[in-house]
Amino acid sequence: MNEPTGDLRDSTTLAGALRASGAVREFTDDVVTDSTLYDILDDARFAPSGGNRQPWRVIVLRDPDQRRLVAETYLEAWHDYVGHVLAGLVPFAPTATAQDRLSALERRGDAVAKSDPRGFAETLADAPALLLVTVDLSQLAATDRDLPRYTFVGGASVYPFVWNVLLAAQARGLGGVMTTVATRLEDRLRPVLKLDDNDAVAAMVVLGYPRRRVARLTRRPVERFTTLDTRNGPALEPNNPSA
Repeated sequence: MNEPTGDLRDSTTLAGALRASGAVREFTDDVVTDSTLYDILDDARFAPSGGNRQPWRVIVLRDPDQRRLVAETYLEAWHDYVGHVLAGLVPFAPTATAQDRLSALERRGDAVAKSDPRGFAETLADAPALLLVTVDLSQLAATDRDLPRYTFVGGASVYPFVWNVLLAAQARGLGGVMTTVATRLEDRLRPVLKLDDNDAVAAMVVLGYPRRRVARLTRRPVERFTTLDTRNGPALEPNNPSA
């Protein structure tokens, strides 16, 4: 596997930022100003979307009561998530069986018992910046809508924007994380956020100035997930003599 050299290790370059933008869940007490958030979103808005319809909307949570209500909903869904993990399951996998769902439910009590008062989910209301990203479902070109399986293509019109938010934040010395846990209890959030009928909660983005950054991210090498011509074809490798 080729290792990055030169400016690829510099997080201020695009390639460097792609290699260094790990999830950040611990923040300093420094305030993230509205001006900073505006600048971040001003860069992020150039993300691609189907038909350039830009179906996203961002709700910045400032009011303490709003933050508390959203955080409580998030924590409730987080216990469901951890229940899956404790049952040895991929949380909410589309391929889950009825038995998988039951096994996760049976471990939910254990998840609550393991709750850490200092944890990310438990202290979410105190995060420096909370952004709820919603999407107008009527504006998504979900080309897999009618296939007999779980649909996900519509996310291509909103998640590039969310990733742009994180990259734009990184460029300004902030860190953060995208989380979709709260979407599980979207119906509870709907009246709190005063969402329209076609609105869906796509993600929560939590931002702040990081207490520490991960110096080196761990990811699978290209050869592990890229093949030629078929699912089980030979791996793509650099400097392949047959290319």
